[in-house]
Amino acid sequence: MPHPESDGPLIPKPALTLPALRQAVASVAPSRLPEFFEDMQKAFVQAGDEDSVAPIRIFYRQWGVVVEIERHPATAQRLHAAEAAMDSADAEVRARAIHEAGEIVRAAHREVAGG
Repeated sequence: MPHPESDGPLIPKPALTLPALRQAVASVAPSRLPEFFEDMQKAFVQAGDEDSVAPIRIFYRQWGVVVEIERHPATAQRLHAAEAAMDSADAEVRARAIHEAGEIVRAAHREVAGG
């Protein structure tokens, strides 16, 4: 089990390109590869339907965030614990879990955006 105090990244931050993100997902969240490929297919179909690259950019950003979280084991562990706590019968526990998950995801979005 990884030690939270040594939350160095498992892999370098990948470029927001299909090959780099595919390899990163395979490294840090291999169980999510089917979801990655399904989302990729939807994004490319939507891009064709809309004659727009926006769905592809959104797909890259979305998976960049997933990788940003998962490449830091302690951060990923905190997010997964918060997600599990969202099922608590205790409203206060759920509220704290939602806040914690939101903070983690927002921080990952900022990092992926370059800020």
